[in-house]
Amino acid sequence: MLRLALALILFAAGTVPSLAEAQVRATMYKRPYCGCCEGHADHLRANGFDLTVVEADNLPAIKKKYRVPPEFEGCHTLVVDGYVVEGHVPATVIRKLLKERTAIRGISLPGMPEGSPGMGGKKSGPFVIYELSDKTGAVFATE
Repeated sequence: MLRLALALILFAAGTVPSLAEAQVRATMYKRPYCGCCEGHADHLRANGFDLTVVEADNLPAIKKKYRVPPEFEGCHTLVVDGYVVEGHVPATVIRKLLKERTAIRGISLPGMPEGSPGMGGKKSGPFVIYELSDKTGAVFATE
């Protein structure tokens, strides 16, 4: 009841955070001691994600559970609001997915592209983020 009252006060005051600012809960499954996964976790937290990190020795089983085809695998798997997000997908693209509520299983930035959030190196071109759906391989976004 208190939360509802606070939400109504914030709404009336015009200070309700937008989706871009609202904190989003997510769970990241990664191998123990993976530095680039920790870098991506830091990126997500810095962009308003309430992130739980689960160190998993059997990532292939998690990827299979969420039906991530091998050619679209990244080094970690994120589960957020009913979607699977594979790899170093920028927070802005994840928020786009959550805002649009696209009827797909999730999205993927395959591999470990240089310059992507959490990875070292310099970005050499746009990142292509793919849909994970019955039409897996369709482009969801470029960033």
